[in-house]
Amino acid sequence: MDKPWLNHYPAAVAPTIDPTAYTSMVELMEQSFTRHADLTFCHCLGVRLTYQDLDRQSRHFAAWLQTLGLPIGTRVGLMLPNLPQFPVVMCGVLRAGMVCVNINPLYTASELEHQLSDSGCEVLVILENFAHTLGTVLERTALKTVVMTQLGDMLGPWRGPWLSFAAKHLARMVPKHPLSINASAQDPLPSSGPAHRVDLSDTLRVGATHALEAVPLSHEHTAFLQYTGGTTGLSKGAILSHGNIISATLQAHAWFMPALSKASSPHAINGIAALPLYHIFALTFCFLSIQLGSHLTLIPNPRDIKKFVKVLAERPFHILPGVNTLFNALLQHPDFKRLDFSSLCLTQAGGMAASEHTAAAWVATTGSVMIEGWGMTETCAVGTNNDVLNAAFSGDIGLPLPGIEVVIKDDDGRTLGADTLGEICIKGPNVMRGYYQQAQENAQAFTADGFLRTGDLGAQNTQGETRLVDRKKDMILVSGFNVYPSEIEAKVSSCPGVLECAAIGLHSEQQGESVKLFVVKEITHPQLSESDVLAYCRQHLTAYKVPKSVEFRTTLPKTNVGKVLRRALREDAKT
Repeated sequence: MDKPWLNHYPAAVAPTIDPTAYTSMVELMEQSFTRHADLTFCHCLGVRLTYQDLDRQSRHFAAWLQTLGLPIGTRVGLMLPNLPQFPVVMCGVLRAGMVCVNINPLYTASELEHQLSDSGCEVLVILENFAHTLGTVLERTALKTVVMTQLGDMLGPWRGPWLSFAAKHLARMVPKHPLSINASAQDPLPSSGPAHRVDLSDTLRVGATHALEAVPLSHEHTAFLQYTGGTTGLSKGAILSHGNIISATLQAHAWFMPALSKASSPHAINGIAALPLYHIFALTFCFLSIQLGSHLTLIPNPRDIKKFVKVLAERPFHILPGVNTLFNALLQHPDFKRLDFSSLCLTQAGGMAASEHTAAAWVATTGSVMIEGWGMTETCAVGTNNDVLNAAFSGDIGLPLPGIEVVIKDDDGRTLGADTLGEICIKGPNVMRGYYQQAQENAQAFTADGFLRTGDLGAQNTQGETRLVDRKKDMILVSGFNVYPSEIEAKVSSCPGVLECAAIGLHSEQQGESVKLFVVKEITHPQLSESDVLAYCRQHLTAYKVPKSVEFRTTLPKTNVGKVLRRALREDAKT
């Protein structure tokens, strides 16, 4: 097919990648562990972990997993925030030839039960802070072993225990739960009855006494069952193979290096991991860091903006991936504006539409242009991206990355011409193998010529640049006219006094649907009224796009990475 975007690639970016450079993600990781043994892998809560530490501890965890006698491909759940335990366990699961199932620690009991049951997890590693949720559903799952860990387990022999004690007894961050340790990591798996509950530190001690057996893995083996955000219903498990993750890592490497080369060396790069590692955006970022031999600063709780900003002040940082709401929250904190941004090479926006208003405020504060990209869980977070050396925020989502094809199709699968609105469809080595145990969904998800239907509406110009309009399911039909919530939100976000906003469609006898707007005020504008917002909308929007009503809220419902949940707002509006 014609690939017009290749004629507009940045000079330093090759048009293709070579996924065969690695036979599996395990080979990629182990090469990095050997080459960068003495370098820093991450900083977290004042503690440094080297690549040698990550190699040793993940090897021990992998060896322990193999003592359980479970087959290659066994599903292992990770219900962990951004702590060193996450990369250690994740790398260990892959090295044991098993499959990672990343789980949002903030899930409700029903959401957790669905994911554990749907994926068939047999082992779960969980921070004790979230054990109370697991306790309500454990008996209805297929789990054989639950591995418990505390906040400070990998944060040093002195600091670690203190942090665990403080979290549990002073900050009271660990709700009461019934899941006390009831087995040794050396015990065989139970054939029936309650799941064993063992301590993570115990598994590492046992694993240290066993040799890790190398597992022959290929691009075809599954590395992750990565569940979608569930913004439009029950989450589905995207099957991401070793080949998919390798490809996404190399695609990110190829595209981002022109910006990252501003650092003195790849090893000097400090990437800020504020987005949760269990989310695909941060997960791919983590593997890029491993491949480069750079290091991460793990932020366990990015919602605590005061502490987050304090961590940013500790050392120079070079990459800050985030979503619009995170950038907005940082800009609202007075201490953020006093930071030194001279080392910041790349501000990468994704996960949701970035607003022009936030982008303008960001570059004015930091001097770093917000670079927007687009990807999905199903594409390992990569798809399109703007040139990382752009001098200004573009407002579109850029060009397909190396090895990726993006086209716009209609509902019948026909490819549309330039500047014609349709569904964004994508093909490439980073695209998932399909949804786990979802034959009907898979039949609908892919076109006859092998493109993944993304559910996103957009248009592509003659240069191959793609403009994202909105999700198909979020489009509002007002008196026969298509209204896109993101357009309304983009305009209203520039209204003085508006911190965040979201638009949804509600049933209307007269118009089919009408627009309702939800607004969070800036604390400096408590006087902002519905009439003020509607007057601004009438000034900047065509009449049929103007909301019929405005509801003020203190917060908006969001996903784990900060993407506004319009579905939740629609459900609230019905009650």
